[in-house]
Amino acid sequence: MSNKESFLEHLRFEKRYSEHTLRSYETDLAQFLDYCREAGPGLTELTAGFRLIRSWVVSLIDKGVSPRTVNRKITTLKSFYKYLIKEQIIESNPMDKVLSPKQSKRLPAFVEEDPMRLLLDEYEFGSDFPGIRNRLLIEMLYITGMRLSELINIKEGDIDYFNLNIRVLGKRNKERLIPFHQAYMKVFRDYKALKEETFPAAGHDYFFVTDKGKPMYAKFVYRVVTRYLRFVTTMEKRSPHVLRHTFATHMLNRGADLNAIKEILGHANLSATQVYTHNTFEKLRTIYKQAHPRA
Repeated sequence: MSNKESFLEHLRFEKRYSEHTLRSYETDLAQFLDYCREAGPGLTELTAGFRLIRSWVVSLIDKGVSPRTVNRKITTLKSFYKYLIKEQIIESNPMDKVLSPKQSKRLPAFVEEDPMRLLLDEYEFGSDFPGIRNRLLIEMLYITGMRLSELINIKEGDIDYFNLNIRVLGKRNKERLIPFHQAYMKVFRDYKALKEETFPAAGHDYFFVTDKGKPMYAKFVYRVVTRYLRFVTTMEKRSPHVLRHTFATHMLNRGADLNAIKEILGHANLSATQVYTHNTFEKLRTIYKQAHPRA
């Protein structure tokens, strides 16, 4: 087994990274190893020094690769070489002298409160199963801030109607509980009853299902969210993750504690949650400029 393969196995079984993350790491490493081979005979990940790695980073930037993507590739190499050090395959880390390019912070895109209220309170989704499911699907993403992968994997038994919470399995298979308001207890149960009436022999216990009663999948959710957000916003990015950003931003705007939002979102550290404070600050700045006589 190559160093790359053993590293990926380490991430899969010990770090419990998602398949999406593993594919990114595998792609980054394959590109770097190809660069090593093309740079000269005998050059491998074990003989590559920081100068070769730095030249690879420069070549990526010259090709127009975004700083965000370059930084992700650098992170991959840092993890890879840290693993090689830990396994005593190499003695010194060539990544110690490699600097990451600066990147501008992108503020998360979110939908304002009024359009969301218009969509969920005024828009007619329909009284048939697809309409009721689509409305609940969008509202679930908005009221919980959960990830798309978490949403499609919710099982019937994950919803605790007594304690008013939903159990989800987040990144690295980390389980957490997301609270919901008592008013949604009836909404969830009504949907469940309609689903069982529409698909009496589903053969699985997934909470959200397609129009044919099959377990929900990511592209289906994307289509639903994109379709309905188009009715209330002209923003270019309309995705399930935008509703996660919307949840966090609206919670902050209404005074929620940052640490509480961190726990609900399932972030590993507070810095990942703090990005939403920039949106809140920008809103305050706009209000200040509009309202203050000396602004």
